[in-house]
Amino acid sequence: MSMQHVYGMPGHLIRRAQQIAVSIFLEGVAPADITPVQYAALVAIGDNPGIDATRLSALIAFDRSTLGNVLERMESKGLILRLGHKDDKRVKRVHLSPQGKALLDEVEPKVLLAQERILEPLSQEERELLMSMLSKLVECNNDASRVPLKTAG
Repeated sequence: MSMQHVYGMPGHLIRRAQQIAVSIFLEGVAPADITPVQYAALVAIGDNPGIDATRLSALIAFDRSTLGNVLERMESKGLILRLGHKDDKRVKRVHLSPQGKALLDEVEPKVLLAQERILEPLSQEERELLMSMLSKLVECNNDASRVPLKTAG
């Protein structure tokens, strides 16, 4: 097997596309100093105030144990508040802080521009086809993920 063979493998191409997407994202939101996972978490927390980390993990399809570290970093930056639940002090409910909400509002247009930049080399028809195919690929293989996406409560 040659590297040319590897370069044509779907897994390799998807990994490279993800590396490129992360680089473009980070460049676009550089002053905000947030990662794609932190951005997804902020959006999910904003949509679901008081969410617990287990449910948040399912909503953003991110490993629960690693998410704890992400939430700690976000809390130390003042982006989120983790509050004990009145019925179970072991469960922490997560809320956007005013600073987190302001950051989310600030980066939203930059994130959208980054998404456009990722697709920039493609025609409109190619963009729609790619997005349709990626959505199908992800949806049909969701159960094969180490952390399947679970949107329903």
